[in-house]
Amino acid sequence: MKWQHALKDYQLYLKIERGLSQNSIDSYALDIKKLICFLEENNIGLSPITISPEVVQGFIYETAKLVNARSQSRIISGLRSFFNYLVFEDYRTSNPLELIESPKIGRKLPDTLSMEEINQLIGEIDLAQETNGINIGERNRAILETLYGCGLRVSELINLKISDLFFDEGFIKVTGKGDKQRFVPIVPITQKYINIYKNEVRTHPKQKIQAGFEDTLFLNRRGKQLTRAMIFTIVKQLAEKAGFKKSISPHTFRHSFATHLLQNHADLRSIQLMLGHESITTTEIYVHLDKSHLTAVVEKYHPRK
Repeated sequence: MKWQHALKDYQLYLKIERGLSQNSIDSYALDIKKLICFLEENNIGLSPITISPEVVQGFIYETAKLVNARSQSRIISGLRSFFNYLVFEDYRTSNPLELIESPKIGRKLPDTLSMEEINQLIGEIDLAQETNGINIGERNRAILETLYGCGLRVSELINLKISDLFFDEGFIKVTGKGDKQRFVPIVPITQKYINIYKNEVRTHPKQKIQAGFEDTLFLNRRGKQLTRAMIFTIVKQLAEKAGFKKSISPHTFRHSFATHLLQNHADLRSIQLMLGHESITTTEIYVHLDKSHLTAVVEKYHPRK
């Protein structure tokens, strides 16, 4: 079996059997491609079936010189998953990463913004800003209000459809990782800014809408779906304008959404459902950000308080 053939089969497995998003599939594939490049550069003619633990260990050793512990751990995890697939399909009898341990890494707490910082960042938006006669200021405000107001991932935001908006019921339908759908409550203030954009900017005569994007909510000036990179650029420019020193990304709004809910005594299970976390252990990281929440719960509910 050749590497490219094995990689193609594995990507198909990730898509069909595990239901992963294209971004996740590409990330897994990148780890395997790095191993393939290592073999080619060192003239090591081993296939996915014959590669030994020693060769994989050599690749990881060289990779460790170039990346941090977190990236190294992710690469090891990706390769372990790939070879587990080959074992599952009976191409191999064992996984060459069985005895290879991932480096110890601390649990990184996400950066968050206070409510005042959220308001400050959104306040930096020039609501009169236009590009080719289209008001992108109002669009950008609606984008940031939606990121924060609904706790969305960037991929979920750019894929949001007009047909996903159920404002009368107070919800939006979000398509998350693995194409799993969930309904997320949307507050009136977020609805207000989306409606301003949708009804006044998106319908402007100068806003062209390309075929296939008629139902896409947030559009670029050419009438197509916004890219992830464009959302990152919008946030980065506003953070610089506001003079923020901390690292800010679109995901910071999602972390802030969850943290603020917890601080206002929302329960973890509800936050998990709104964020679309498959496991509540992922949601539990926000408890580490605000340990006062745990104290408040004990003081309020413990029978011997």
